[in-house]
Amino acid sequence: MSDYNLDAGPDPATFAAADPETDRDASAADPVRVIGVGPGNPEFITPRGERAVREADVVVGFTTVVEFVAELADDETDLLTCGYEDEAAALSSFAERVAAGETGVAVAMGDPNHSGYQFVGKVQDAVHRDDPARPVRVVPGISSLQVAASRARTPMEDTEFVTLHKSGDLTADMDRLAASVGERHLLVLPRPFDRMPGDIARFLLENGAEPDLQTLVLERLTHENEQIRRFTLAELAELAGGSGRDDTPFSDLVVLAVRRPV
Repeated sequence: MSDYNLDAGPDPATFAAADPETDRDASAADPVRVIGVGPGNPEFITPRGERAVREADVVVGFTTVVEFVAELADDETDLLTCGYEDEAAALSSFAERVAAGETGVAVAMGDPNHSGYQFVGKVQDAVHRDDPARPVRVVPGISSLQVAASRARTPMEDTEFVTLHKSGDLTADMDRLAASVGERHLLVLPRPFDRMPGDIARFLLENGAEPDLQTLVLERLTHENEQIRRFTLAELAELAGGSGRDDTPFSDLVVLAVRRPV
């Protein structure tokens, strides 16, 4: 795989978004599909995503994501799991097997179009190194952002969405939030654990946001232990600081909503 330096580039998300998908020519090689598996509750995976997993010879993804779909896979399907440390090796093995003729599916949490394009880019890069003509298709899923918009009653057409759940520099993303707060609803995917809801709230206050804006922290959406906590922006900012799991009262499965005034 390419040696991506997510601070200096190239960003695999930019690589993934460089061109639209190729024409769906029936004569082309079977595509690799990057499936959004939803926010974790199996009821939220789409029938199209479920069928792709069931028909795959090999499935690759982060361990926590593959675990959500393991029961959907055929008994003979090989599940390649990884973490950040061995991600490149797992994708390389996956690409070799696809090039040899196996049907491959990569799985991502939620919907790849909302916060998964770095993963899409890495999959595409690995696949095209062994088989440049192999199409890579994104199969959308239900995102926690869509669930959060429903819970917070923030219509997407009136909302600024920003994902911070990625590696690399976040300056431009934070500036977008500061420019929109109070004028549009905000829906934010925080980055565990150095850019959590309290940190975002403090940044917005420092950039002129009104301290009494209604703010919701939505955790583990669609899971049995789903929790929604309400704050003013000023109250939430009191929880800022730190960069570790123990420095925040919130989990890594979290969405931040900041409502504009009614």
